Amino acid sequence: MILNDDQSLLILFRNSEKKEEAYTLIIKKYQERLYWHIRRLVISHDDTNDILQNVCIKVWKGLSNFREDAQLFTWLYRIATNESLTFLASQKKRKAVDFDDVSNYLTEKLSAEKDFDGNKLEWKLQLAIQKLPEKQKLVFQLRYYDEMPYEKMSKILDTSEGALKASYHHAAKKIEDYILNH
Repeated sequence: MILNDDQSLLILFRNSEKKEEAYTLIIKKYQERLYWHIRRLVISHDDTNDILQNVCIKVWKGLSNFREDAQLFTWLYRIATNESLTFLASQKKRKAVDFDDVSNYLTEKLSAEKDFDGNKLEWKLQLAIQKLPEKQKLVFQLRYYDEMPYEKMSKILDTSEGALKASYHHAAKKIEDYILNH
């Protein structure tokens, strides 16, 4: 049995004696990708670690009920995305502000990062992304960083491919305008 193959890992997970081993292998396989997906949404390393820990708990609790209607990675990404959006919503409520203020808060966190240099293109890109509306930000990051096909994104976000393409196009245009004008 190839232990890196998702199907094999799920079969191993269903074996009560190998459940913890299989879970550990699944987390090891996807942890870094999930970390960076979450980090791009919430910026802060500490917040990312907290959210990733919540994701891992939800995966442990929910994996027994995973019906394999989607790929394992798609299911994991959906959990990570939902946890990240829940975190951002709680930040918004806690601060009793609108999304633009949360975006400004995240921009300030990004600017406070120890290696921040506002003249570097990569930082300008991150600042531009933080200025996007929540949905455009998410779609842009999934497409640009994770090179996720619209079809897979559609399953994760439960949105039509056409709407996702439009969101990505608008996001890319706003980012381009921001980078050229700042």
